[in-house]
Amino acid sequence: MPVMKGFSPFRHRRRSVGKFTVTTTSAVLMDKLANSKICADEECSYALSMAVALDDFTAPDCRFINIKKDQMIYVYSKLTPEEGTGVFWSGSVYSERYVDQMGILGYFPSNLVKETTKFKKDIDTVEIPTADVDFYCF
Repeated sequence: MPVMKGFSPFRHRRRSVGKFTVTTTSAVLMDKLANSKICADEECSYALSMAVALDDFTAPDCRFINIKKDQMIYVYSKLTPEEGTGVFWSGSVYSERYVDQMGILGYFPSNLVKETTKFKKDIDTVEIPTADVDFYCF
């Protein structure tokens, strides 16, 4: 399995037990949500659109982000659905009320948001494969 340079898929926790320091490691391997995605550019660094949350969403694991009803979201990619899977988009929340969440990228169900502004037309987008590296949640 390829691993990015400087990246460890494991979380290391150190705690003191008497005069000793104990290090424990834990990680959970997560399945890929899709094999490809639609982006504005090859690096998915430009937003495709802005969307508004129609309802609250609580992230089930570390791949997802929490969103609140009426919160604005920058949409950076749209996963290409496979048979039997849900449709997820990735993005980052935008809100003065939730400043601590701004800049955190994650997935959310596309049916819980409504696009308000499209920055790229569908013909100007690119479809690229999702990363081959497995995703770990801690």
